[in-house]
Amino acid sequence: MYSTPWCGYCHRLKGQLERAGVDFQEVDIEQDPAAAEFVASVNGGNQTVPTVLLPDGRTLTNPALRDVLSHL
Repeated sequence: MYSTPWCGYCHRLKGQLERAGVDFQEVDIEQDPAAAEFVASVNGGNQTVPTVLLPDGRTLTNPALRDVLSHL
């Protein structure tokens, strides 16, 4: 999950994923320029977070927990 420390939507999704027992890695796009570039590349040039990179390579932008779970 690509995120920033100040993103409320990121905090919400992170908590939901933890409560659901989903293993994930969080990447702060403010600390990782390559991650910021990736997020922009899949979001029409915008650094929109949370952006979730799924195991199959697809991405979800600001998804609901049910959307993440349905794609795992």
